[in-house]
Amino acid sequence: MTMTSEIDLTSSAAKRVAAIAERQGKPAILRLAVDGGGCAGFQYRFELAEGADKDDVTAERDGVTLVVDTVSLDLVRGSSVDFVENLGGAAFQVNNPNAQSGCGCGTSFSV
Repeated sequence: MTMTSEIDLTSSAAKRVAAIAERQGKPAILRLAVDGGGCAGFQYRFELAEGADKDDVTAERDGVTLVVDTVSLDLVRGSSVDFVENLGGAAFQVNNPNAQSGCGCGTSFSV
């Protein structure tokens, strides 16, 4: 497990992860992975994790840990994970400087 400044978790996202984890009785660890697919080529996948794998890269904020596998990190390096609430709903959002295009749903991107 490596701490990094290559990816960040906003305080809004950390607060939301902590609330979800507490409600589900799980550790406050959010895993971000990138899968092939989605309407733009790649899609973000979020889930609560029990822990970090030995080759994961991690970032911490306010007692919450964000974990990313090294393959996904290549696609999200320099990104920030945020939690956004607006008229369209509430969701985790990745502000990814590597994405050349995205889609309307905000969960899919291309590089």
